[in-house]
Order: sequence, then structure tokens, then C-alpha cells
Amino acid sequence: MLEKHSENEVHVDKVEQGPTSSIAFGLERLGLIAVRAPIVSCIVLLVLIVGAVFGIHRIKIDDSLSQLFRSDSREFHQYEEVTKKFPAEEFDVLVVVEGKNLLARNNLEKLRDFVTDMQLVEGTRGLVSLFSARQAPAPGKLPAALFPAELPQGADYDKFIETVKNNEIIRGKLLSEDGTLALIVLSLDPEVVASSKLTKTVADIRALMKEDLSETGLNVQLSGVPVMQLEIRNAVERDGLTYNILGILAGCVIAIIFFRKISFMVAAAFPPMIAILLALGALGWANFNLNMFLNVMTPLIMVISFSDSMQLTFAARDRLIAGQDKYTAFKNAVLVVGPACVLTHGTAGISFIALQFSNSDLIRKFGEAGLAATIIALVAVLSLVPVFGVLLVRNEKTFAVKFQSADAGVQALRNFCYWIAVRMVGRPGLFSLIAVLFVGGLGVIYANLEPRYRLADQVPDKRQAVAASDRLDAKLTGANPVNVLIQFPKGESLYSPETLQTIADVHATVEKAAGVGNVWSVETLRRWLAEKAGSADVATLKEYVSVIPEHLVRRFIDAEQDAVVVAGRVPDKDSSQLLPIVDKLDSELDAVRKKHPGYEVAVTGLAAIAARNSASMIEKLNRGLTVEFALVAIFIGLAFRSWVVMFACILPGIFPVVMSGTVLWAMGEGLQFASVVALTVSFGLGLSATIHFLNRLRLESKPGVGSALAVERATVLVGPALILTTVVLACGLVVTVFSDLPSLRLFGWLSAFSMVMALVADLFILRPTAMWLINLHAKLQGTDKPAI
Repeated sequence: MLEKHSENEVHVDKVEQGPTSSIAFGLERLGLIAVRAPIVSCIVLLVLIVGAVFGIHRIKIDDSLSQLFRSDSREFHQYEEVTKKFPAEEFDVLVVVEGKNLLARNNLEKLRDFVTDMQLVEGTRGLVSLFSARQAPAPGKLPAALFPAELPQGADYDKFIETVKNNEIIRGKLLSEDGTLALIVLSLDPEVVASSKLTKTVADIRALMKEDLSETGLNVQLSGVPVMQLEIRNAVERDGLTYNILGILAGCVIAIIFFRKISFMVAAAFPPMIAILLALGALGWANFNLNMFLNVMTPLIMVISFSDSMQLTFAARDRLIAGQDKYTAFKNAVLVVGPACVLTHGTAGISFIALQFSNSDLIRKFGEAGLAATIIALVAVLSLVPVFGVLLVRNEKTFAVKFQSADAGVQALRNFCYWIAVRMVGRPGLFSLIAVLFVGGLGVIYANLEPRYRLADQVPDKRQAVAASDRLDAKLTGANPVNVLIQFPKGESLYSPETLQTIADVHATVEKAAGVGNVWSVETLRRWLAEKAGSADVATLKEYVSVIPEHLVRRFIDAEQDAVVVAGRVPDKDSSQLLPIVDKLDSELDAVRKKHPGYEVAVTGLAAIAARNSASMIEKLNRGLTVEFALVAIFIGLAFRSWVVMFACILPGIFPVVMSGTVLWAMGEGLQFASVVALTVSFGLGLSATIHFLNRLRLESKPGVGSALAVERATVLVGPALILTTVVLACGLVVTVFSDLPSLRLFGWLSAFSMVMALVADLFILRPTAMWLINLHAKLQGTDKPAI
């Protein structure tokens, strides 16, 4: 076995005499431009790095919860219109206070002090709590507060608490039916929510929680859109630092272990790091915002570029060991391995282009950013690996002598690769048939995966916001708003009998809808006045609306008074469970639309948008992945100018996707946005190993060289680098398990698993399949002319 390896290694400096046509149409020669003037190239690089640093400082974070569904669709534009007219839910901090002794006299007094103190927090516009409730008004007088300045004691206090728990305004809305959970809605200034001031405001609220309620034994948590956005913002910033440090360390450590020379570690690991810096800088100058998907751009760039930098460095290292000088070694590495590098980046680019099929602006932007980063990574790797190699490698002859006799790590990998290759080419037809049946079976399982989406998957689940929302789901019918927008026809005012009746009918329909609770609207006030004050006339309603604080009025009535909202809340369920609720509510509102023609009645809100759009968007992405299979196979086949290559890459390309889907199915998971994007990108990246092997096989396939020997040589020469790069890439991606964001954790481990499965497919599916197709080609053509 070792003798066979020696023959392959000696063969290294002769492969340049193989096929003269480039599968990359000569684009790999871009890498030779910089190496002609390495010092000048480094100066230019320093200038670009400085520019990139300034570009990175321009990157802002997009923490909007609606970012996934941002699109040109009518539903999203309607949602945006509602949030502009009725901006409450976008700026509400939800304070959830819970405890069995919540309504104990001492605790209630401290809770009222806490509510009072919160109104003084900088950036607060207003506040709604159980203390906002009013008593029934006396004729001609404003209603007094439900809670007196001095709370009663003894039996009178118990009677008072029963009155509080039965108050129509707060029961089931601001206070749970059992009196153990209270909701305080704190409305913040929009400018505060959109700026860095939000951090201080939320910190001030937390400080008051500790100061006012620490001795009560009550559990206090924050939720709401501003808190979720802040937690997303902090997680994105924290994750970016984690990914950079751990990904870079993984690459450096593995490179130094196997190369055992600092110069080769720099040549292999530094170009991907610089590619990350340059790509992020370019995205900053192009005004891209950092979000939950773009935050994985760092490990993705590492994945894209490290594989090729390792292949180039391995190729140059083998040539140095064979006796070439460093200039010739790195030049030949670019000429021989460079075409495959161009193709691997090309397939990754196609993966990102496939994301343009999505209706989501966020995912399309991710695709655009990924395509730009792919191009930058290709230029950086092709240029910098030979530049660093030429500048840093010293004493080539001494190095060659030393590693010809002492290269245990790489030799062990070569032995392993040779062992696999011999067995795979032994019975290629049988192994190919097994592969077809196995991949086909996994494909059937993958086809049964259903779309899944939950809002909580976008928010850090190790923080307060999700836990607080869960408590609201359990005690107050939910934290996620579903709004019904009512727009008036021209000529109709807010207080016209027809308008008020329309609002009443919509309110009643929403109240009766299964799964929707905590319903608020102008009708809530109207009913309360009719029951408690005995007055249902429009003048009384107008008077009370005029004395209510502006920020409360704007929750339900827009400034022009030509539209209102009936607001309800639903639990944070999977979209497949929410969609029937939203659809049924929408269909039940048809009766109101027929009864009041001219009034536009539309179900909207983030929960409704998510329920309606998430499944179709995920399915469309998944269909795009299917189209990508065919496009990439055709692209690679055209580049190699071989139908054998086109068919050979299909099974190993599909295997990581269907295998990952099978794991999701076994875990009881479905296809989420993060998982389908991970599979789409991983498919393109996973083909890197396939392309590098086929490129090497192309060079080894010559008249007089048997197909089995060509496969064995190609496996031994490229196998060690493929194994090492897969380990590094998987490590670079799996660091996302440290994220607080569930979607990023899913993206990371699934991408890492896909990369490992791509290596398995390359070793155990591609070899026998390629061998069988080569033999088939020979039989059909009746010649030993190479099929690749």
C-alpha cells in the first residue's frame, strides 16, 4: 500500500501534462496575477483591509420580527400600513408579573408603586395596567379609579379583590381569571425603540423590577416586540464575535496540526479569514443589515473559502515535497487545483442564486450577500494562498527532504483513503445500485417533511421574552396580536351609526372565534359605558374617547379617524396550527362584509402574516432546491464537458440533503426557514469535495491508465485535504450551537451534519458511481478514451 502511495506522490509533478482545456475557462489564472508582484499585492491588500474595517462599522442590525415576511405582497403592505396607523404593538413592552400571592395587599401596593415608577422611565409614552381600570361613572362626572389611594383592609379588602377580578375591562385581559398573573403594557417612544437608547430603557425597567418587587416573591419577566428586538440585537452581536473567534481558531489549530509549519498554516487559514473581513466590509459599504441569517455569513465564508485554500496548500505542499521550487509549486497548484476552486465557488453561487426564488426580502438579501461573498472569497483564496506561500515558505529543499520521510499525519489519511478506494472500485455496479436504492428511500422520507414556523424561533429562547410569552399563552390566551383592520368608506365617520355597528359586529365575531382572546376595540369602551354608566349615546362615547390619553386612543383609532382596529391575541403556536384559526376568522368576517358593504375588513398582524405566508414560502424554497439539483448537475457537466460527470455528481449531491431531512423527520421536526436555507446552501458547498475529486480524476484519466487506478490515485491525492477541510468546515459551522437563537442553532448543526454527509457521499457513493459510469462509457464508445 505504501509503495502505491509513493507512486502517486511522484506522479504529482507530472500531472500538469494532462488535459490542457480548463474546466473553469481559464478563470483560475486570476490567482497568478497577484503572485507576480507579491509585495505590491500585500500593500493593496492592506488598503482593502482598512477599507473593509470602515465598511464593517457601517453594518447595522435588522432586529425586526417581521423581517422574514418582508416582501412586495399585498398582505405585507397591509400589515405595514396597520403598524404605521396603529403603532402600539411595535413599541409595547409587556411586563408579566406572576405569583400565587399577586393580589395580597402588601404585594398589590408594591406593584402599584412599581407601575408608578415605570411611568417615569425615560422613553415611556404611557402605561396600561390593572390600575388603569375605572369605576362606573356617575352622571356628568368622570369615572373614579377602581383602585382607591388607600386600599381597604380585612373583609373589605377581600370583597374589593373580588370586584377587581370581575372587572370587565381587566378580567382576562390585564389580569388572569385566577388572579395569579398581571400584564402591564408599557408603551415606548418609537425613537427609543429604534435606537441604542432601548438598551438603557430596558435596563432601567429591570432595575425597577429588582428594587420594587424583589421582596414580594413575585416572578417578573419582560416580553413584547422591543424586548424581543433587543434580545435579538444582543444575540446577533454576541454570536458574531463567537463565530469569528471559534471558527478562526478551528481553522488555525487543524492546519498547524497537519502541516506542522507556520507558513503553511498561514497560507491555508489566513486567506479565508481575510475573505471574511473583505466580504463583511463590502456588505457594510453596500448597506446590508446584519440579521439572523446574515449573521451566519462568517462561518459560511469560512466554509466556502477554507476548503479551497486547503486544497491549494496541499497541492503546493506535495509539489514542494516532490522537489519543485516554491514559485513553480504554487503556480502549478493554482493551475491544477484552481479550476476546481472556481467550480466549487460557482456551485455555491448557484445555491445562493436559488434563494432568489423566495418571496422573503430577508432570504433574497441573504442570497445576494452570499453570492457577493462567494465571489470575494474566490478572488481572495486564488490570490492570497500563492502570495503567502511565496513570501513565507523558506528552505524548500530542506522542507522536501524532511517531509519525504516524516509525514505521518497526512500519510495516515492517504492510507485510509486508499483502503476505501480499493474497496469501492472493486464492485462499482453493486455499490452504485445500493446507493440509488438508499438515496431513493431517503428521498421518500424527505418528501414527507412538512413546513414549520413559530415566531419564538426568531427570538433567543434562553432569555426572558420567550418565557414571558409562554406565560401569557397559558394565562391570557396569548402574546401574539391578530388584528382586524376596518377602513371606512368615504362619507362615513367614526361615530356614525353604521360605523359603530360595523365595529360591534367585527368585535363580536373576533370574540367568538376559536383560539382568539383578549379582544380590545372601541366597542370595549362602548359596552362598558352602556353597562356601567347606563349610557350608549354617541356623545358620551365621544367625551370618553377625548379624555383618554392619546397613546391609548391610537391603539384602536387612527389619527384621521377613518380606520379602526379590533385587536385580539393568539398563542405562539406553529403556523400549521395558527393558519386554520386565521382562515376561519377571515371566513366568519364575510358575513360582516356582506352586511356592511363599503367597509374594508381585513385580518392582519404578525401572527396572521406568519400563518398565511410561512408554509408557502418554505415550500417555494424547497422547490427551488429541487430545481437547484438539476441546474448544478448541468453546470458541472458542461464545465467538464462530460455527461459522465453530470450523472456522477447527482447522487452524492442529493445524499446530504435527503439524509439531513431524514434526521429532521426522525427528530419529529419539519422544514423550517433555517433548515431549508441550510440545506440549500449546504448542497452547493457540499459539492466542493465532489468537484475536487472529479477534477483530479480528470487529470489522472489518460489512455493506458485503467479507470480503477485513476480513481485510486485521485482518491489518495485529494482525499486527505477533503477530510481535513470537512472537519474544519463542520467545526466552523457547529459553533452556532452556542447561539441563543433557535433558528441559528438549527442552521449550524444541520449545515455541519450536511457537510459530514457530503464527505461520506464523496467517499462511498461518488467513487463507485463514477467508476461504473466510466466503464459504461467505455462499453458504449468501444474505446479506452477517458470519459472525463
